[in-house]
Amino acid sequence: MSLANSASFIEPTASSSDADEVDSLPSESTGSTVSDDEYVSDAEKEWRESLQQLELLLTMVLVPFVGKYFGRKCAYWGWAKFMEWKYPVEIVITSPKTFKAAGMVEAAATI
Repeated sequence: MSLANSASFIEPTASSSDADEVDSLPSESTGSTVSDDEYVSDAEKEWRESLQQLELLLTMVLVPFVGKYFGRKCAYWGWAKFMEWKYPVEIVITSPKTFKAAGMVEAAATI
């Protein structure tokens, strides 16, 4: 093998930084990019805070209220079935709307 053949596979070295700037992205970051990143991070922080507030709302208010409402409804249903089984009594709710409203008021009373 000759020296000329092996030299053709060697990459030429970059002699100046100006060639790097033209061929690729700038090596220094510009001022607008930094401010855009700050705005994105501020928006992301606000988004995360909003999600955290929604999570707190769900876990502290809505889930206990819904659980208490449906728990009482299930308990009333179960008690009615037990009373019909144990004693020959028929349990009839005369006004379902009033019954539901009373259940919602009872569920919200201690929250």
